[in-house]
Amino acid sequence: MAWAVESPLVRGGLTISAGIVTGNIIGFARVALTAYLLGTHSQADSLAVAVGPIDALNSVLINTMVFAFVPMLTGRQGADRTALFLKLNRWFAWLFSLLTLAIVVSAPWLIEVLAPGLDPRYSQTSVTILRISAFSIMAAGSAAINCALLYTDRRFAPFAFYQACLNVFTIAGALSLWHVLGVYGFSIGYTLGAWVQFGVVSYCVREGLDTRGLPPSKVHWREILGRPVAVSLYAVSLALNIIFTRAWATHIGPGMAAALDYCLRGVGVPLAFLVSPISNSLLPEIARLRTQLRLREAFHLIDKTLGLAALGAIAGCGIALALRRPVIAILFQRGNFTAESTSLVSTVFLGLAPSLIGWSLLELTGRSLFALDRPALALGASFIPVLVNVALTLWLHSSKPQLIGLGASAGLMVGFLVLLAAAHASRKQWTTNLSV
Repeated sequence: MAWAVESPLVRGGLTISAGIVTGNIIGFARVALTAYLLGTHSQADSLAVAVGPIDALNSVLINTMVFAFVPMLTGRQGADRTALFLKLNRWFAWLFSLLTLAIVVSAPWLIEVLAPGLDPRYSQTSVTILRISAFSIMAAGSAAINCALLYTDRRFAPFAFYQACLNVFTIAGALSLWHVLGVYGFSIGYTLGAWVQFGVVSYCVREGLDTRGLPPSKVHWREILGRPVAVSLYAVSLALNIIFTRAWATHIGPGMAAALDYCLRGVGVPLAFLVSPISNSLLPEIARLRTQLRLREAFHLIDKTLGLAALGAIAGCGIALALRRPVIAILFQRGNFTAESTSLVSTVFLGLAPSLIGWSLLELTGRSLFALDRPALALGASFIPVLVNVALTLWLHSSKPQLIGLGASAGLMVGFLVLLAAAHASRKQWTTNLSV
């Protein structure tokens, strides 16, 4: 017990786990409020197709910045580290600003792509929501760079509650602005929450940061921009799987995109608990074994972890499918979320729930390969889910709610199996090359 309390790794894992728990509990409250006020009507679709992709993009930016720059910052000390941090802040502030501007300007065309089947009466609503939510990108990306510096000092708490902060302010914005601005209150609260979280981590970083007499950072721009490319491509390609599924749902009928988003909460919670705590403790250990040329031990650790994660994912999926209808009714069935909405969401959940298995195992395998410094296989496999999803969905071309998520689930499982087979086939070569 004393060792656990004194260990920075254990304390960090517990802090991150506490943030995940808190964020998901408040997240259920956020989804419940959305269900109460919007139900499964077209207005709920307009919110889902606009905020959903922005939320996915922010997650991509956060994971990319942390994954790419924590090792780079950790490898430097003192003034050299501070100079690099400030350089990263300046460069990516411009990139995030340009990305935000591009989304704001192109919002009408983006909505046509993201929600081609959306009721035309709600298209302008989605465009406005997308534009408001886009201003969260600058805050989320910049907060992630600050988070990378905090992580090098094992200071996990300021950013661990990022999702909780977003959800709290989304709920507050929706409740306080509902009678004045209606559905726009959700996006205003979401964006405000991102900026508040940026303010928190920025304050924690700047406090005690010595910026006097710093030497210019000598890190080349190719290294700064090159590191995030593989990570961001991997994350974006996985996100496209759900973005395509949501876009297809708008073709099927009003409320389908919203129903899919409610189901995503049911998949996202166990996914977060399966992937984040395991990967946070697994990846540093794999990287350590790799640097010590103990690849066989690293492979054994990966296999053992995947086996345990598979058992957890299969059990979680089975329980969720068995209890989906009563749980959905208890959580959401009130206000504009009627018994008919419960039936619709529970039907959509049939096709999407199995995605938990392939998604969690693909993520764990991919992140393990990044830790082994073998990103090529993970990057290649990350495109498989969306390709399988598109092919299967267009082939079935079904309007049945239970088939909306089938392509996403099948794609993730195929992606995992291909990646696992390719990784196992390459192990002998990796071991030989490393020993040489």
